[in-house]
Amino acid sequence: MKAYERLLKYVVVRTPSCDGEEEHPSSQCQFDLARLLEKEMQELGLTDICLDEHCYLYGKLPATPGCEDKTSIGFIAHMDTVSDYCDHEIVPVITENYDGRDLPLGDSGLTLSTDIFKHLPGLAGRTLITSDGTTILVADDKAGIAEILTLIERLQTENIPHGPISVAFTPDEEIGTGASGFNVEQFGAKYGYTLDGDTEGEIQYENFNACKARFDIQGFSVHPGSSKDTMINACLVAMEINSLLPGMETPRGTEDYEGFFHLTDMSGDCAKAQLNYIVRDHDKNFFEARKNTLRLIEKNLNAKWGEGTVTLTITEQYKNMAEIIDGCMHLIDNAKKAAEAAGIEPQVIPIRGGTDGCQLSFKGLPCPNLGTGGHAYHGPYEHITVEGMDKSVDMIVELVKIYAEM
Repeated sequence: MKAYERLLKYVVVRTPSCDGEEEHPSSQCQFDLARLLEKEMQELGLTDICLDEHCYLYGKLPATPGCEDKTSIGFIAHMDTVSDYCDHEIVPVITENYDGRDLPLGDSGLTLSTDIFKHLPGLAGRTLITSDGTTILVADDKAGIAEILTLIERLQTENIPHGPISVAFTPDEEIGTGASGFNVEQFGAKYGYTLDGDTEGEIQYENFNACKARFDIQGFSVHPGSSKDTMINACLVAMEINSLLPGMETPRGTEDYEGFFHLTDMSGDCAKAQLNYIVRDHDKNFFEARKNTLRLIEKNLNAKWGEGTVTLTITEQYKNMAEIIDGCMHLIDNAKKAAEAAGIEPQVIPIRGGTDGCQLSFKGLPCPNLGTGGHAYHGPYEHITVEGMDKSVDMIVELVKIYAEM
């Protein structure tokens, strides 16, 4: 079975994770996909298959004769998706021999535009897969799952020599807790790769340091007609907080290694308000400076409006895995060789985000990230090509061959 055929089978199983939920997994629907994958892994002949109570799914492909002592590597993808644009059935749309021009997305009124997505002309002649424009496609990261299981199938049907191979599919990556319950010992590999990137040939091992920041603002609400020197409008204090942050250091105003403050949502009234941010920076010292900026805002506004008016809660999420991968750069060098062997130009670029591998690297499993062939994740413009998926599979097949020869 081709990787895209697996993807089309998986996309109809909606698996949005739910931020703010205390349970793990955050949504029970993730088990629907996990059970489907568990059955497929059994059919593919994987061993040591385990689906635990927190929706982590593990399996192994034993080494071929003579390769038992080769370095064990593993591949990981996540089963959950973002919850945005995922409130009803997902309808994948296949456009064969795409012409590289603007493409209307069903009857949604949205258009996949070459003015916005500059890479589209380069996809001309390929088979393009999109949604109908009313949902995400969920290639992030069901494309990664499809490519990993296609790898497992090819290794066996093509009789490719390989060392011990581990596979894992995780829940709740999109809300930052995908690696929290990951059992590295159960996984059983010395090194891992997540398949959770964009363009085929992408190789990523430098990611953001990341945290969430929440400001809770307690106002003092009285009748506006008699509020002179008394009222503290929580909404206005919230606006003041945001105004004290550097205006250009947002996702829209930054690129490459530049960090940002991103206001994800806000709510409130005169009596109380809340601001939620994610904070990102590749540089560890700059990241700490960003958190200190938030603490200084809390301190100064409490001095201005009264102690207890502003409460800041910072929740650490993940760190830059480059600290770990720098000690095992063969993971990157071999991925580059594998890309070239598959006829792909390797692209070593920083991740402006994070993956399960960021946390796993600090749990003893060095785990860079590879591209899956997809683009424009987390929105209705998400798309992927059949050929990009095929090339991504070719690349990890070559990667397995390299480690079987080491």
